[in-house]
Amino acid sequence: QVQLVESGGGLVQAGGSLRLSCVASGRPFGSLIMGWFRQAPGKEREFVAVISWGGGNKDYADPGKGRFTISRDNYRNTVFLEMNNLKPEDTAVYYCAAGVSPGRRWEFTDNSDYDYWGQGTQVTVSS
Repeated sequence: QVQLVESGGGLVQAGGSLRLSCVASGRPFGSLIMGWFRQAPGKEREFVAVISWGGGNKDYADPGKGRFTISRDNYRNTVFLEMNNLKPEDTAVYYCAAGVSPGRRWEFTDNSDYDYWGQGTQVTVSS
């Protein structure tokens, strides 16, 4: 079992920044594909960003490209999501997720790719 604990959400004005963190435990962190998802009220949970085991490969959903940066610190068992130039449409609960790849595939962009989920952290962007 993997436990994921997110932090760093909050209320910010449009144009502002937030840095989300997610600490993992229960399995060697370097063996996990790590991702961020979000769910806005009335909408399905959607992919935000993913990072490979060592951090050398990353992918982003279109809404966050150029504004969001995913990174990881394998010594601290932590994955981060730096969000800049936030917009009201970024308002959502943000979830950290961890997945185990059976092979070399790292680009986990679907909910079903992930085995473990955090409890979520609220991000609210005011206009």
